[in-house]
Amino acid sequence: MNSSFSVYGLSTGIIHCGDSIADRVIGAAKISCGGFRDGDILVLAETAVATSEGNVIRLADIEPSARAHELAATYQMDAAVVEVVLRESDSIVGGIPHFLLCLKGGTLLPNAGVDASNAPHGCVTPLPADPDASACRIRDAVRKATGAAIGVILADSRTHAMRSGCSGVAIGCAGIPSVIDERGRSDLFGRTLEVTKRAVADNLASAAELVMGEADECMPAAIVRGTGLPVSDTYTGVESIDADECLFMGIFAKSRKQEF
Repeated sequence: MNSSFSVYGLSTGIIHCGDSIADRVIGAAKISCGGFRDGDILVLAETAVATSEGNVIRLADIEPSARAHELAATYQMDAAVVEVVLRESDSIVGGIPHFLLCLKGGTLLPNAGVDASNAPHGCVTPLPADPDASACRIRDAVRKATGAAIGVILADSRTHAMRSGCSGVAIGCAGIPSVIDERGRSDLFGRTLEVTKRAVADNLASAAELVMGEADECMPAAIVRGTGLPVSDTYTGVESIDADECLFMGIFAKSRKQEF
């Protein structure tokens, strides 16, 4: 990756169900940075993509289960929200007040990604049903309209163990490698790197979130330009690992077994 690159925020206006994300970002890119170029990486907030795809849930339509009421009482949450989280989760690992820690699609995340921020009043937005497929569709639509070969990242904001605040993480990716394997290279002192992999999609998601709005900016997208990353249709998906390979999750799972 190049040592210097540029990040341009894209002001799209409020995204509604059925809106074309590709059309919105193409128009915004013309204003922000002169339009898309080959090698650009488009980073999109997952909420905007989920909303455009109609993945918005009215809480008034949700009938909470007994399990949802139980967890809501334990973690001081709305039972309807908990019910949506249960439906979106593979399993519930634990929680703190107002948040459930969930496993979903091989990822550990709060509330299974269900979010009320930037959703219509009384609604929540789950994550896009298939983030990688969404990234592919948007990449193809931008290429068809502009001719530019780009990469696309769907980004979410996540907290990290023992750290305050949120940073970006890639939940969907198309057109670029999500991880670059550095194993086999040498460090400054000639030692061979044995475990190092660079999570480039996560890093780019965090860089883009510096200019993207979490509040009322209507800036749910950004273009990262000049990374030098290879762009190809052969790259699809975000690389993940099993829970027992994860330092945090593996230790947590072992400690829970010892407790019980």
